[in-house]
Amino acid sequence: MLHGMYSQLRAQISPVLWRHKPASAAILLAMCMIPLAVHADETNNASAQQACYVDGLSEQMQCGAISVPENYAEPDGKQIQIHYVVMPATKPSDKKEALLAIAGGPGQSAIENAQGFDRMLTKVRQTEDVILIDQRGTGQSNQLQCVGDAFDSALAVDESLFDTRAETQKCLDELDADVTQYGSLNALKDFEAVRAHLGYQKLHLYGVSYGTRMAQLYMRHYPDSLATVTLDGVVPMQQSVLAIGNAIARAFELLIEDCSNNQLCHKQFPDLKADLDKVDAELTQAPQISLVPDPLTGEATKLTMTRSKFKGALRMALYSPATRSLIPHAIHQAANGNFQPITGLYAMSMDNAGIAMGMHASVVCGEDWQRLTPELREQTNQSYFGHEMLKTFAQSCEVWNMPAVDASFSEPIASDIPTLLLSGELDPATPPSWGELAMEKLSNAKHFVAPYATHGVGYQSCGNDLIAQLIEQGAVAELDGECLTEDIRRNFYLNASTVEAIPSDDTAKPDEQTALNQ
Repeated sequence: MLHGMYSQLRAQISPVLWRHKPASAAILLAMCMIPLAVHADETNNASAQQACYVDGLSEQMQCGAISVPENYAEPDGKQIQIHYVVMPATKPSDKKEALLAIAGGPGQSAIENAQGFDRMLTKVRQTEDVILIDQRGTGQSNQLQCVGDAFDSALAVDESLFDTRAETQKCLDELDADVTQYGSLNALKDFEAVRAHLGYQKLHLYGVSYGTRMAQLYMRHYPDSLATVTLDGVVPMQQSVLAIGNAIARAFELLIEDCSNNQLCHKQFPDLKADLDKVDAELTQAPQISLVPDPLTGEATKLTMTRSKFKGALRMALYSPATRSLIPHAIHQAANGNFQPITGLYAMSMDNAGIAMGMHASVVCGEDWQRLTPELREQTNQSYFGHEMLKTFAQSCEVWNMPAVDASFSEPIASDIPTLLLSGELDPATPPSWGELAMEKLSNAKHFVAPYATHGVGYQSCGNDLIAQLIEQGAVAELDGECLTEDIRRNFYLNASTVEAIPSDDTAKPDEQTALNQ
């Protein structure tokens, strides 16, 4: 389990600040609970490219690594290896162009998410190679991960007992790395080095969540290397990550509104907001301790239900249409003293979804924490999640001691590269207003908002078709976002097993059995 530094962070504000969440609970479990690995036919030496298999995919890929300076200002100093996987095009290609898919987090391994990227980019792969790079500090690229004292169960932990500053120091002391060198700008140099190493003249970029920051930096620093860009779940350069607290609050309001406007959901949970407030108030007073079946093993285990676990589990469930549909039932059950549904939601993110939390700290502490204005700090402090983020990062970033990025880092990206921006109206991390902010100086761009999508529009509805069309045409002029209006919401669960009204007798009206959202 992670050191307390991020055990508390995980439960309170989620295991990650920006991340891609798969479109279904099945994929979520597959990607969160099963480590994906690369199996090469022989040892992966720097600069060597060879056949390999990636867990979750049956076809053969090409794997390799290049050596780069940990500190680019000291080119003859310590070297680290940046690992990559090339998923080859399924049809003959001239190999002059490829798509680089950039993972979220910050801290996710792109290679470990190969299965999800492959599913989403199936049409793109018909004509283009797809490159996955483990960003420095993640996956196989000198991962900055801290593993602290083991606990019998993450469910039993009371996060409020952790000393964040002390645990952060323990984490830092464990790492054999200069953590100040693991920000986005150095990683960008690595990406461009991999492109040159592989010999592609141009890249199509797809960035999701935090990956959109990396894509925008690529547009700023290496525009001649790019053909098209897709920003999915947009984090504009002008925005500090800590503004995410307001996005989370907005997503909760939309959920409660959706349930209220839905006949069956409102009938089953007529006081959903009151239920949520009731549990929140009770857990604010003290955690509730009980013995429950472990949601992963079924074995009896101690549960310490804290306010941070409760709200963190609900927040993470907002990322996916599949898990979002479970939230009203989970809240209602918790209000009646049954935390088993909440425990199930919490279990889906207990392992931090493969996030390298040391790299996560290097990015957030260097690029976001130190550019907080007093106004944004005051605004952020108004919400529960914002308050907890401010408190946690104030202690952890003091220890991590990252130099602040230059003020120019926060300037909007000015570019005429064909750019598609995708936002989900229900997104709990990167709301549509962030996409609009990123559009400020993009002169050749279109921004589409999918009214029923959450986080990662490319994985929902027709978002992947639009990405493939952009790459094929090399322009945004003909892109039409009408297909994104398809209602992809999942029916709200009325109990643990059904989304349909259960008639009390044989005289129930047929329309009482109508599925939610119909």
